Amino acid sequence: MKLFYVPGSPYARMVRVALLETGLASRVPQAEVTLRDPASALLPFNPVGRVPTLLLDDGTVLTEALLILTFLDRQHDGTRLLPEAPARLAELGVALGLLEGIAVWNRELRRPVNERSPTVLALEETRLNRVADRLEAVVAQGGYGGRLDAAPIALGCGLGYCEGRHRAWSWRVGRPALSVWFDILTSRPSFSATTPPVN
Repeated sequence: MKLFYVPGSPYARMVRVALLETGLASRVPQAEVTLRDPASALLPFNPVGRVPTLLLDDGTVLTEALLILTFLDRQHDGTRLLPEAPARLAELGVALGLLEGIAVWNRELRRPVNERSPTVLALEETRLNRVADRLEAVVAQGGYGGRLDAAPIALGCGLGYCEGRHRAWSWRVGRPALSVWFDILTSRPSFSATTPPVN
């Protein structure tokens, strides 16, 4: 197997954290690639040109973080990455929704200023603040706690992306429980080893 990634991708980080947490990292070499580049080493394997991309030993190529996590769950004997309890699945859904909102907002900010949509920017900022306010209450009541699975991994990777790469959103302001939760989570070696570069 081989994982293609970029250090700044929160989706690729989810898989990289999972590899470390499950003990699979030693079996899966990782190759850093470029995105939005017609000469990217990723394109011969994944014409979509997105990360994470997992190349399997038989040549099969898996894309999309959730699908890769599903596959990885069958490759180890430890705690499952994908939760089964409905409440935990709900937590994963909210975390993935937050991550998607960040991606949309960030994509819009990458456009030239005169091409940005104020409506999209306002919508995503409003949505993310609404979600983060709910997360503050959920985390304060013990949500996203307990064993480490895809729900806290996804949430941690989404918030971590904002720490160094999407600083247009100050998610910590007025959310002390979420901030403490994040700091504890990201002190884990798997998160420390995959911290995205500041941009």
